Amino acid sequence: MNYPELREKLVQAGRVLCANGQDDLTRGHVSARLPDNPDLFLMKPHSVGLDELTPECLLTIDLDGNVVAGDGRRHSEAFIHTEVFRARPDVGAILHTHPTYCVALTAAGTPLRPASQPAALFHQMLGLYDDTINLIRTPEMGQGVARALGDMRAVLLKHHGIVCTGETVEEAVIGAIMLENAAMIQLLADASGNRAEAFSDEDIAKLRDALGKQEQFTINFDYLVRRLA
Repeated sequence: MNYPELREKLVQAGRVLCANGQDDLTRGHVSARLPDNPDLFLMKPHSVGLDELTPECLLTIDLDGNVVAGDGRRHSEAFIHTEVFRARPDVGAILHTHPTYCVALTAAGTPLRPASQPAALFHQMLGLYDDTINLIRTPEMGQGVARALGDMRAVLLKHHGIVCTGETVEEAVIGAIMLENAAMIQLLADASGNRAEAFSDEDIAKLRDALGKQEQFTINFDYLVRRLA
């Protein structure tokens, strides 16, 4: 099967990510596991911007990083995707981008706090990979990212970017946008020199669970797609 709906979803994801500040030249990538073959996934090729994706240009890659279908060049950081997919059978989509405020947050050495509603989605669900600033170009490095992610929603790569996961493409994309928004709000709040008292873990967890429903991710993803029409 050619998976036309999944291919179109990844094309939409690339456009939405670019329109919401997640682009960095041709860097960054997004992938989705094939629904009937969990050992294969579709992924953005090298040298193409997220907003330039077409259904035809997407590569099919196996968990060893081999391109099994498609003509483009594979991203050198495909091992982020292979190793996270290998470690997390619950994950259906992965993206890696370099959003400004998330990178700045790691450069400041400040953990993300539940300082906003978007941040609540990542309360106790955000890892930190700090082994290197370099590109994740080997399976061993990808395994390090997967370990830092653990069973959480996303992981910050120190001085580098983010890896955001989801059961669906919609979840990964909306999660990445919310994570960047959370980092921006926290850095702006910290710049004021004041810090408000946080709400209780129980209260934050209730909001996290409400925000983390698939319906919410789909509604908001579809809205952002409509904005690009």
